[in-house]
Amino acid sequence: MFEFYQSLPPEVWQHPVMWGLVWGFGAMWGSFLNVCVYRIQMEMSVIWPGSHCFSCKKPVAWYDNIPVLSWILLKGKCRNCGEPFSVRYPIVEAITGLLFLWVWIVTGPSWLLLVYWLMTFGLLLGSLIDLDDFWIPDRVTWGGILIGIPLSALVPEMHGADTAMEGLKASAFGAALGFGLLWLVGFLGKLAFKKDAMGFGDVKLLGAIGAFLGAPSVLFVIFGSALVGSIVGITLIAVGKSELGGKLPFGPYLSAAAMCWMFGGSRLFDLYIDFVMGTGAA
Repeated sequence: MFEFYQSLPPEVWQHPVMWGLVWGFGAMWGSFLNVCVYRIQMEMSVIWPGSHCFSCKKPVAWYDNIPVLSWILLKGKCRNCGEPFSVRYPIVEAITGLLFLWVWIVTGPSWLLLVYWLMTFGLLLGSLIDLDDFWIPDRVTWGGILIGIPLSALVPEMHGADTAMEGLKASAFGAALGFGLLWLVGFLGKLAFKKDAMGFGDVKLLGAIGAFLGAPSVLFVIFGSALVGSIVGITLIAVGKSELGGKLPFGPYLSAAAMCWMFGGSRLFDLYIDFVMGTGAA
């Protein structure tokens, strides 16, 4: 499938026109992501019925469903009843497009590209629902584990492996390590603070991240998410948007750290380990 594209010189598949097409493709998935976020929370089918206004119930025409552009042209309102649509819709579409483009730039056309696109969609889906309702769907967490492990046998380069068996082992170990370590953090936190310190959805999410990215990513994601979460929490307290001990969803921070790993965090982690161990260049 990708042999033809891989034979093209970088100036072709890294051309700005190609970038625009990839962004548009990602924005389309961002539009579907908006549908999934809303309907999963409402326990509705994500496929049927088609896109429609939840106020007047009338279907949204295809020309009113173009990512970002339609929202701008309609001034964020339904064409039929004038009910406003959330500004989050075009923002999610634009961000999804940018992340899909970023993956394209980093990986180029390859099977790993499809894997990272799939993972990006899943992480965004879990993060948005976690931000809204403080829970992460099992289709993202358990689903990520169940898909990530066999997928690692089909695409062993997910873990820098050469064979299907190596990829399978790396994925299974990564899933077990991610799940086990965060479960242990939550267990110890509950002993120390006498209340739940970690949601089980977060535990399953790190297991899914480990299944896709392997064991080396797990420590990076734990420390990276804790760092980002601390900064955000302290900032919210400082500006009066939260209070000490207030509940904050942790899934988005895990997802952000996982994306950082995908986009080069592994190299930063290697440099950090070299620095700590004193094995870097003098």
